Amino acid sequence: MATRTAGSWVTTEDGRELLDFTSGQMSAILGHSHPEIVATIRAQAERLDHLYSGMLSRPVLELAERLAATLPAPLDKAVFLSTGAEANEAAIRMAKLVTGKFEVVSFARSWHGMTQAAANATYSAGRSGYGPAAPGNFALPVPDRFRPDIVDADGNLDWRRQLDLGFSMIDAQSVGSLAACIVEPILSSGGLIDLPPGYLAALRDKCHERGMLLILDEAQTGLCRTGDWYAFERDGVVPDIIALSKTLGAGLPLAAVLTSADIEQQAHERGFLFFTTHVNDPLPAAVGNTVLDVLTRDGLDARARELGDRLIGGLNDLAGTHQVIGDVRGRGLLVGLELVTDGADELGAAVTKRCAELGLHMNIVQLPGMGGTFRIAPPLTASEAEIDRGLEILDKALTDLT
Repeated sequence: MATRTAGSWVTTEDGRELLDFTSGQMSAILGHSHPEIVATIRAQAERLDHLYSGMLSRPVLELAERLAATLPAPLDKAVFLSTGAEANEAAIRMAKLVTGKFEVVSFARSWHGMTQAAANATYSAGRSGYGPAAPGNFALPVPDRFRPDIVDADGNLDWRRQLDLGFSMIDAQSVGSLAACIVEPILSSGGLIDLPPGYLAALRDKCHERGMLLILDEAQTGLCRTGDWYAFERDGVVPDIIALSKTLGAGLPLAAVLTSADIEQQAHERGFLFFTTHVNDPLPAAVGNTVLDVLTRDGLDARARELGDRLIGGLNDLAGTHQVIGDVRGRGLLVGLELVTDGADELGAAVTKRCAELGLHMNIVQLPGMGGTFRIAPPLTASEAEIDRGLEILDKALTDLT
């Protein structure tokens, strides 16, 4: 049982210290209990914490302006919510209203949340036993370069042919009401799958050819985690709607949906409605402003690239020592490590347990057949020594078990 956190460390009830290579729930990009966030919470809670949902406050307006300034045009209209599922729910709801359509496309290993529309667009888990999903949800094949299902003459993933085939099947099933496609630029729960360069632009074109809106779920990839402020920047693609969550609150419940003034106006004219008890609350918005302060002042996009190079380089060194490591992939400080051996799920669970015994908290993908894939996401504020310590512990755990 955890009793205290600080920086990259979690202290348990029995006094053990665990190096956190998951940033909490992949969220605490500034580490745990960051002093500036603690100070913001104390100061803001004394003045203004929660309001009626129809009221605005200075922290909310400031965060909307500042967050829009980190994004390319025309993404300059924002609403603030609490969780990633809520943000994706609002984004899908907006896309359906604006397009007048209802069909939604997402990846076959997607995770977008457990609320209604988000859950219907989630294929990695949670679909069995709950009765029929909403009609009009379609799955795209995942462009997994390590385990390609469609290959070119050299045996490499032929993602263009895969994408063409995926949409040809969607077109065959569609009733002519394709509204939106929602994807993560790097599938996290789906196995840390980084979309191949060029894929996102091709996907955008497929969407716009059909009058669909492209929604990017950057819950885990947004706000410097991948070494860029947003993962989509690498591909030069601007989504129609972007959903942010986890990293925006740096561990506190804060999410956002941003879109263009044109889409926002159309949604308003059609009577768009998405309220929650904590929509546009001032306390989490104040925290979001502090997160932007720290990210900007400390250059944590560059820091994520530097630490990511150190982490990925160290993992590749381990791959040269441990034959069970089949692949290392990712960007910045969102990295996947996949074990390849008979019984990879069982080995992954055993390595996770041994790492915890040695003082490192690791996370494996909780999908059948993918339990040998680790999701590694230390805080952007981690030190070089902490990255190296995590690599040492992982090396020891693998040595003990293989």
